[in-house]
Amino acid sequence: MTDWNRDPFFQVPLNLLPTSEGEVAMPILYHDNSNFLAMFWVDHPRAQAQTDADGFEAVRFGNGKALAVVAFYEYRQTAIGPYNEVGVAIAAVPPGTALPRSPLRSLLRTPDRNPVGFDIIDLPVTTPAACAAGREIWGYPKFVTPIRFSLGSGQFCGTVKDPAAQGPIVTLSGRMGLSVPAPLLDLVLFSRHRDQILRGSAITRGGGRLCLPGSVRLEVSDSAHRMANHLRELGLDGARPFCVSHTHRLQLRLNAGAVVG
Repeated sequence: MTDWNRDPFFQVPLNLLPTSEGEVAMPILYHDNSNFLAMFWVDHPRAQAQTDADGFEAVRFGNGKALAVVAFYEYRQTAIGPYNEVGVAIAAVPPGTALPRSPLRSLLRTPDRNPVGFDIIDLPVTTPAACAAGREIWGYPKFVTPIRFSLGSGQFCGTVKDPAAQGPIVTLSGRMGLSVPAPLLDLVLFSRHRDQILRGSAITRGGGRLCLPGSVRLEVSDSAHRMANHLRELGLDGARPFCVSHTHRLQLRLNAGAVVG
């Protein structure tokens, strides 16, 4: 097994924070992971209706649309144990934030130079420890449920099970199109916790592939779960992403959130 403690990327000061599932060392270190991320253009008023709940402003891009992301993660080795996760997020900023001329280009910058982040509207995970950390440290909308992650041979299949029913909430699957090598993005993550806006960040490492969507589609079931409702309200049932990315080499440091203004 690799000794990650010898890797400078993970040699950072750690601060213990209490949760109901035990102490968590921050930043949380993710050593060996995979992910599959799909990006969708969605109607801006629909996106704003979702971010209104957290008090954020959905970013309007040059095409007049908002950006929604559905990302599946398989975390094989982390400081809080192995687990799977799915994030549904909308590109957004806190109220009154001055937007850059090119918000899409801004997402390629490091977090210290990027005012644009993501408001996470759903974040299912597969373990109570991961759920407690997300809810109690950042205020993320996490819940525990089984998540399938299968990535290989140019295709992907991921599902989130409805914790109150037999079937899935959502399935993202298909064969990817033409691809090129691409770096992974560092992420700015906004949340509201204890009546404060937090600005967190995920510092990533490891190359991936940026792909045309091919046959990849997102299918929402007839579930009554709030995640299914959010996806339908965004118009994503049956939607085709404009691009996807994937990697089996993801590593990251997930930082605690700083209070915004």
